[in-house]
Amino acid sequence: MLLIIGGMLPATPFELEASENRVVNFANDIAPIIHEKCSNCHRKGQVGPFELISFQDVRNRAATIQAVIKDKYMPPWKPVSDDLEYSNDRRLTAEEKKAFASWVESGMPAGDLSSIESPDFPSDWSLGEPDLVVQMKGRFEVPASGPDVYRSFVFPLQLDEDQWVKAIELKPTAKGAVHHALFFLDSSGEARRLDGRDGQAGISGMSFLRGSQGVGGISGLGGYVPGAIPNKLPGDLATRLPKGSDIVMQTHFHPTGKVEWESATLGLYFADRAPTRKLNPVQVPPLFGRFANLDVPAGVSDFEISDSMTFPVDVEIIRVGGHAHYICREMELKATLPGGEKINLLTIDDWDLDWQDTYQLKEPLSLPKGTRVDVRILYDNSADNPENPNSPPQRITWGRESNDEMGSLILQVLAKDEQERPKLEAAIRDQLRQAMRGGARQGTQNSAGSRISEARKGIIERLDSNGDGKITFEEVPSSLRTRVFDYADLNGDKVIDEKEIQQYISRRSNR
Repeated sequence: MLLIIGGMLPATPFELEASENRVVNFANDIAPIIHEKCSNCHRKGQVGPFELISFQDVRNRAATIQAVIKDKYMPPWKPVSDDLEYSNDRRLTAEEKKAFASWVESGMPAGDLSSIESPDFPSDWSLGEPDLVVQMKGRFEVPASGPDVYRSFVFPLQLDEDQWVKAIELKPTAKGAVHHALFFLDSSGEARRLDGRDGQAGISGMSFLRGSQGVGGISGLGGYVPGAIPNKLPGDLATRLPKGSDIVMQTHFHPTGKVEWESATLGLYFADRAPTRKLNPVQVPPLFGRFANLDVPAGVSDFEISDSMTFPVDVEIIRVGGHAHYICREMELKATLPGGEKINLLTIDDWDLDWQDTYQLKEPLSLPKGTRVDVRILYDNSADNPENPNSPPQRITWGRESNDEMGSLILQVLAKDEQERPKLEAAIRDQLRQAMRGGARQGTQNSAGSRISEARKGIIERLDSNGDGKITFEEVPSSLRTRVFDYADLNGDKVIDEKEIQQYISRRSNR
């Protein structure tokens, strides 16, 4: 979300170029840019490692700022598509970049510093004071060194009645070590039961949601990466938080060389009432690509998965985003209207796990019934990929840990007519069923000698998370158990053994 400070808009290109003799100065030209695009993160209590508010703050860091602007590392913004406008777009314009470079080259003149109106941030929370602040259970030690740490933490909400949340803001205490976090709603009490079982705060790993709907994004509540600014859902839109539920934060830590302690707080922003329409998350492919046969051989630089979905009703797109891990290189989300017109909803040509974000459209995008959305995700598992977690490269398959892989583009969608929402939700369920049956386009290696992995061997076996050749009831997400076990568990013992797997594959092949 762009923070516009009243009366402090950046100088226009006309103003900057009005006179060849005019020297760009901090007060007139640079302060408005910094306060609008940088200060919200680079201020006390926020994720930026240093403050960027005063003339001296910016002057001291000018060389660093100029370098990261030139490299497009800051402000953090990954989409390269221009078909749509996003409300949280933080990119600097060409004129703003030129102004900063001119200021540095001319010796960084101050101008009239007394004329600067200091930014008035509402609080040390980006969105102002929350309606509810929740502390995570316990305190977790992030070691100074060693491998990355994956840990899930419980935030008990203690709600006596249902609430509707418009935004969630995270305040980590181990700021330097938090790589990213995802929020999930747990209404089952399972996370509370597992919390602290190994003697430390939280739950080890990222897979406690294996048997819950949260894996499919149905109970997802967004996420956090350093530098991402939370957005409130527009209008009266909000997500239901049932009474008695908890929020669980799945967290990836990267040790920083010193011990850090995580004791995070969440700020929740509530709506006054239930929304008039329900927001539906759509993942393409479903379940973060679990059934897309994501199996990337070592050394392959152009492994691709793709999938599509057609909307059965008129819809409005509110937000788009993506999720993948280290070896993802590109992702693309396009819409094709019934008449053939194409809209680029999101393209990222240099995916970076450090800067995954959700992109909220400035205005909802209306798409007519029959619109198809197409997803393409490209992975680079070669030694030339500097983000590859393995040296030398190793085969990487689908999994929850960051050294595994995932891949989905995620849309938050409204049925334009709320009475037609059941049709939209049925299509989302059908998309998941089709993926389980091998309907999604499978992973392919695009180079010479291309191969398409055998879909019939890549569906039910992928539920075997421990690789013992059997599928237990606990290994299957709760939303899928009835369907899977009714079809494949022939003797009803809640275990699908190797013989039953082969019979399942045979029946599918014959069908």
